[in-house]
Amino acid sequence: MTPAARVAAAIEILDEILAGSPAEKALTNWARRSRFAGAKDRAAIRDHVFDALRCRRSFAALGGAETGRGLMIGELRAANTDLSEIFSGIGHAPAALSDAERATFRTPSEGGEALDMPDWIFVLLVSQMGDAGAIETCSALRSRAPVWLRVAQSRASRETAIALLAADEIVARPHPHVKTALEVTDNARKVQSSTAYLDGFVELHDASSQAAILALPSPVPRATALDYCAGGGGKSLALADLGYAVDAHDIAPERMKDIPERATRAGAIINLMKSAHHIENKYDLVFVDAPCSGSGTWRRTPEAKWALSPDRLRQLCQIQQEILTETAHLVRPGGHLAYATCSVLDAENDAQIAKFLAENQRFESIERLELRPGSQGDGFYLNLLMSK
Repeated sequence: MTPAARVAAAIEILDEILAGSPAEKALTNWARRSRFAGAKDRAAIRDHVFDALRCRRSFAALGGAETGRGLMIGELRAANTDLSEIFSGIGHAPAALSDAERATFRTPSEGGEALDMPDWIFVLLVSQMGDAGAIETCSALRSRAPVWLRVAQSRASRETAIALLAADEIVARPHPHVKTALEVTDNARKVQSSTAYLDGFVELHDASSQAAILALPSPVPRATALDYCAGGGGKSLALADLGYAVDAHDIAPERMKDIPERATRAGAIINLMKSAHHIENKYDLVFVDAPCSGSGTWRRTPEAKWALSPDRLRQLCQIQQEILTETAHLVRPGGHLAYATCSVLDAENDAQIAKFLAENQRFESIERLELRPGSQGDGFYLNLLMSK
């Protein structure tokens, strides 16, 4: 496919997303009806689509319309690309620009529009971080996230993992501060077919989340941990690699369907729990990666940035407080409750811990970690509580 044909495909997919289709579904649907597109074409089109979703407001301003075509015009204008080379109407290229399209665009306004953030969220970020912090956070969320791997410490050193990846033409380098993390700098799309991945030496896992796991107490022999909101099991595997005996639970058990295969690949034992409500004071560690806005990961899931509403945020905060209350009785005296989110919003982080501690004086906060999105990982929050 030509660069112009790829842009035309991105326009088609973006229009489907703007009409309400989930991004992954729209991309999959396009690929199924476009068997002629090769792997490089699909990757380039995906990059166009996600770049446009990350920068939806500013690209719409630059492109003159919040449509697939408008967003792609905006993306190309932002990159100082000659629009006439892409919008030529020749072959599979998008139609040539109209006089109105050439004239109807503007520089994005300062604040939420220029930084591609809903105004109400930008106001929240300014109130909690100040202008400089909000600008830095929003700017980071406009760019593509690095690909991070977690090296299984029980199976390999980072140097060994780097060499194994290099044998499959994948280039990776160590994180400067997180001892288990590698950043993939070349051939990231080959990771899941690599020997290092298939043999369980590495897992896809964001560096900030890895930093949170490493901030947890080192397990004593036979220490037990419950990953209460386990999902796909990435943190369950990391807890097992630390040395915990791990139970995994999720309110939607189908989310855990890949854990057995992942655990086998990693040489780990993860026990899937249908329910944890009958357990009292059992675990040395209960890890709660609570459902949240995901605002620290919006460069990976940019749709979520535009879907979040004040009402939805309030609902998430209620769910988070309920989960904290539900899990408190699972922690043995002297054990730990780790509350984590991939959010940068205080309402989901410090405010939740303050409310919980006011109502649960059996616990005290002993460690807090707050990471903002940037070149060294996603936004992530951890508060480690100890049961008295």
